[in-house]
Amino acid sequence: MTELALKTNAADALAATTTISHTLVETVMATIRQRIASRSLTPGARLPSIRAFAKAMQVSKSTVVEAYERLAAEGAIRARPGSGFYAAGSLAPLSLAEIGPRLDRAIDPLWVSRQSLEAGGEMLKPGCGWMPASWMPQSALRRALRTVARADDVDLADYGTPLGLPPLRQLLARRMEGHGMDVSPEQIMLTESGTQAIDLLCRFLIEPGDTVLVDDPCYFNFHALLRAHRAKVVSVPYTPSGPDIELFAQALAEHKPRLYITNSAIHNPTGAILSPVTAHRLLKLADQSDLTIVEDDIFADFEHSPAPRLAAFDGLSRVVHIGSFSKTLSASVRCGFIAAPRDWIEQLTDLKIATTFGGGRLAAELVLALLRDGSYRKHMDLLRARLARAMGETSARLKAIGITPWIDQPAGLFLWCSLPDGVDAADIARRALADNIVLAPGNAFSLSGTASRFLRFNVAQCGDERIFRVLETAMAS
Repeated sequence: MTELALKTNAADALAATTTISHTLVETVMATIRQRIASRSLTPGARLPSIRAFAKAMQVSKSTVVEAYERLAAEGAIRARPGSGFYAAGSLAPLSLAEIGPRLDRAIDPLWVSRQSLEAGGEMLKPGCGWMPASWMPQSALRRALRTVARADDVDLADYGTPLGLPPLRQLLARRMEGHGMDVSPEQIMLTESGTQAIDLLCRFLIEPGDTVLVDDPCYFNFHALLRAHRAKVVSVPYTPSGPDIELFAQALAEHKPRLYITNSAIHNPTGAILSPVTAHRLLKLADQSDLTIVEDDIFADFEHSPAPRLAAFDGLSRVVHIGSFSKTLSASVRCGFIAAPRDWIEQLTDLKIATTFGGGRLAAELVLALLRDGSYRKHMDLLRARLARAMGETSARLKAIGITPWIDQPAGLFLWCSLPDGVDAADIARRALADNIVLAPGNAFSLSGTASRFLRFNVAQCGDERIFRVLETAMAS
């Protein structure tokens, strides 16, 4: 080999080694930055020793030394001679995207939400979680708006009371009686939405670092909200009759969670319904472990026949019941509620004042008008029948192209479906997005990342034939 060739090979080897070294250093730096962004390392917190971090990252000590030195030069950390390195400065604004592992944006729950919310009129949204506007009671809404517009000046311009409109809370209490819940209006607080209800309860019940159980899969915004509250989230596999009770018991014993958040009547995303047997076993375990349960019942009015409610079995002792009208009336009319134990209401009221001050008075008046005049009942009768037809049609179309529903006859508006072997839902979602179709890949709902073969379909948003053509083409690619 010539001298020139030897020099060339040596230069190439040195360049490759340098590239690898730089990549490892940058990986270590990114890990520390992520810990600072997620508040795992707060200002003044000591970083792991060079030896310990090198072992944990499986890199050389010199790599960690260089990474720490660069971070110190940036001002992200500070060196204290003879003591080590410490996180420096004030906390950066909370970045939800930086908390937890970086996911491909196609399966990030916040990305799915943003794609659905920001989609223009040309986009089809079988992956979104709400009804098409044309399926909502437009005439009844306009009539109710005219009624509310004639209200007193105070109703139109003043703050609402912290607990919310008394007549609506009384009506909600009577509706809950129909599901076996003995609730007084004084135990009900109106909120701006179901999401705000969960946010308030997380503020009230957990501290950063507390463990919260969720289903796997579960509604992806549970993940995002709990991430924002800096909780440790642990998931338990969900079955067609509820959470896997044996694994639920193991999670209680191992992680000592403070809270469990779930849908009991109609589960999102699977459409499954909690069985009475599973509900009783779940409550027994919760009682033994001093576990609080937040029961999100936002899809209650889509039921054809009443399903078990944890709050009914429990009597609102350790179960908190929440709901809203965003899915059934209007996503623009933000009105939800919390039904909680009596001795919590005073503190929840203070928390609501501190975070939102007054209530959404006009939205509450509008919902009350629709519930009182019979419009809502008639609308839901028609909507359930329309959803049942759409469920059958969408299921048949999906089966015809090799996509299989997880359960045969789910309730509500969602189909949780498995793709053929070897097909990844995130890949399908990316391809569909290029054709102006927003899908909801399974791992957006799965904390364990075990739902890569699943997609959630909103049957109310699946009326366009293009959806199935694009799906078939994407799976064949």
